[in-house]
Amino acid sequence: MNQQPTTKPNLSRKLGLISLAATGICSMLGASVYVVPIMIQRNVPGIGPYVLPAFLLAAIPALLAAFAYASLSSAMPRAGGSYIFASRGLHPYWGFVASFAQWFGLTIVIGVICYIIIPFFRDIATALDWEATANLLNTGWIRVTLALALLWTFVGINMRGLKFYERTLIPLMLLMFGLGAIVIFAGFSFNHADFATALQAKEGRSIPTATIAAFDFSTFLAAAAVLFSSFIGFDSIAQAGGEAKNPEKLLPRAIALAVLTVGGFYFIFTAAVYHAVPWQFIAAEAMEKDISAPGLFGYLLSPGWGVAIIFGAAIALINDLPAMLLSVSRLLFAWAADGIFPKRIAQINPTTQTPQIALFLSGIMATIGILGSHFAGDFFLGIDIMVTSMLVNFLLMCLTLISLPKKNPAIAKNIKVLTSNNLRLALAWLGVFFLSGFLIIHIWKDLQADVAAWYFHSTPVWLIVMGLASLIYFWQLGKLRAKGVDLEELFRKLP
Repeated sequence: MNQQPTTKPNLSRKLGLISLAATGICSMLGASVYVVPIMIQRNVPGIGPYVLPAFLLAAIPALLAAFAYASLSSAMPRAGGSYIFASRGLHPYWGFVASFAQWFGLTIVIGVICYIIIPFFRDIATALDWEATANLLNTGWIRVTLALALLWTFVGINMRGLKFYERTLIPLMLLMFGLGAIVIFAGFSFNHADFATALQAKEGRSIPTATIAAFDFSTFLAAAAVLFSSFIGFDSIAQAGGEAKNPEKLLPRAIALAVLTVGGFYFIFTAAVYHAVPWQFIAAEAMEKDISAPGLFGYLLSPGWGVAIIFGAAIALINDLPAMLLSVSRLLFAWAADGIFPKRIAQINPTTQTPQIALFLSGIMATIGILGSHFAGDFFLGIDIMVTSMLVNFLLMCLTLISLPKKNPAIAKNIKVLTSNNLRLALAWLGVFFLSGFLIIHIWKDLQADVAAWYFHSTPVWLIVMGLASLIYFWQLGKLRAKGVDLEELFRKLP
């Protein structure tokens, strides 16, 4: 009788540079470029014409956080990157806080993305004069049902393995850039006078009169803190560290490629929108309803081109889903593999080599994001939770880069980004400065917001969830101690 092999299935290293960069690019693009730079006029009233400068300011802490991620990933290329980085280089609990904040924020936003995709399809139906279909897509329960169906379709795609993931992600990414280029070309082909003429011809309206308010630095900083969310996503590359080929070299390169590509695309895209559409009109419309960049170009372009742009926005949003699901599921996997979450969550399907239980649980949390967006009536609650989570995460990554040489010198010597330790430390401290400032501004803005109930403030919701998660963490840690696990040894070595 032949003895069955006892080797436990593991994640497989199959992702190359293009697939890793695509994971980061697709996690970053989407609502961030098509919706947030437009709806910022409602979320931060008074930002007016200063959206592009605020975008540039938001890029500074994002670049510094990307540097910290690239440095740490070159030394610790493992699944669940941020958890591994901070638990080995700072403190196990702060590793859990950094990664759980990330998991919670991103899974909620996965749900938000699914929820806000449906209005894009509604707008396509409207542009094609399919009024009955558009009215159906505007019905609450239909919108929620379709959002849930979309979410679980992509959970299923990720469960099928990396090959299926790559075959889905990369073609969608190329299509996304191609359709996004239409907005850029159109935006620089028209100006405010063209838009005013089109608005008058189509709706008999004029551009609202609004004077440029005096520059307010606190409003500017608050807007930059929100726009910072547009750069979140490159961290998903680090979470895939357990599935990257030649990870010590490819992970930092993929992070750099993703940040530079998306950062350039963001700025050109947003500049094109505000070149064609007056900010006064955008601000007035945003106060009345949810709007997006493609919807604004419906005034300037033929219905056919308008449909193409809206379809491009929908593709960009859809593209977020597989990459972000891969990222968040690998965080759950890493916790379970270390034993601070139930070990069963780390099980790998021997056929697809994916952590299917971790993917399923991430899908459950994203489902809560869909339902929360629907009942809150404003998807920015989910965006605010994500911004809080990722500011905390990125801040802890910079602190990890500072503490690693003393905390774990054996790992620190493997960092391959920059040869000068002093320069790395200087950039890390600069990241701490910027990210701390953005976090304070973001929390202040949230707590000052006028909302219907306390639970529509993202900060207390985030603190409650993190408190409950911390209870799970300390309970699991107690179980490890009871089993005689050497925790110091566990958190000193890489899995």
